[in-house]
Amino acid sequence: MLAYTIRRILLMVPTLLGVAILVFLMLRLMPGDIVETMLREGGGNVPAHVIEQERVRLGLDKPIHIQFISWFGGILQADFGASMLTGKPVLHEIGSRLELSLQIALMATFLAVLIALPLGTLAAIFKNTIVDHVIRVISIAGLAIPSFWLGMVIILLLLTFYGWIPPLTFTSFFEDPWRNLSQLIWPAMAVGYRYSAVATRMARSSILEVMQEDYIRTARAKGVYERLVVARHGMRNALLPVITVIGLEFAFLIGGLVVTEQVFNLNGIGRLFVQATTRGDYTMIQGLVLLVAVTFIMVNFLIDMLYAALDPRIRYK
Repeated sequence: MLAYTIRRILLMVPTLLGVAILVFLMLRLMPGDIVETMLREGGGNVPAHVIEQERVRLGLDKPIHIQFISWFGGILQADFGASMLTGKPVLHEIGSRLELSLQIALMATFLAVLIALPLGTLAAIFKNTIVDHVIRVISIAGLAIPSFWLGMVIILLLLTFYGWIPPLTFTSFFEDPWRNLSQLIWPAMAVGYRYSAVATRMARSSILEVMQEDYIRTARAKGVYERLVVARHGMRNALLPVITVIGLEFAFLIGGLVVTEQVFNLNGIGRLFVQATTRGDYTMIQGLVLLVAVTFIMVNFLIDMLYAALDPRIRYK
């Protein structure tokens, strides 16, 4: 187990290096001159020598391999460079928004697990009954309804009955926990509903498959209570694919809440991604892509570790 863990950690290095090279080259291969686009964003006429001076200042006049070595060398020293637009450090810009996106992702995950496991289990136990049909309708609706539309409905209801509108500024949990939770619980619910729908369907399918196994029939033949059969033998073995779905959805939420953040007036990672992409901020895009890549890699690593803890049949060597 220890050898496997070390090997997985070492494999993260070439994976991140490959992501860094790929995103760096793709941005440089995009058509057009990013410096010219930025300087002429307002529609004015910028002299050619000013554009060239800006290219030199940003280091874009150097050969592409020199640019990559300089950028990646800075990453190894925890220096992701400065934003081309604001001039502020990339880590500072990301860090100021990461708390918000991370908290929404965690709250949405908690709500999804709280909803999905009981509903998925009930749907599997009462297969093809009215309970199963109702739960399937709820889960299908969660997959069909966009999170941003549900967010707008939530805001409309809160505005109509309580006069609540999304605040203009984000309040950190460490400053005012109550104000923070009252602000973020609504986007977490909007996102968590779809999240729970995916996990509910996976839980139902997985539990139904496990309940057909021979060891389940053996436990029933021994006279074990059905509740214990489901909880001790069924759910534990059915959790593996559910954990995979939950983990991947969580990683997606870190940078994938673009429209939901716009609806609730939240300045998170998703919104920063859109701003950096539309305005051609190379260094910011590179930093954000690496953040998402690290999140997915770490989540997959934790999922693999949980597999071994939940299923004794799995042994990593």
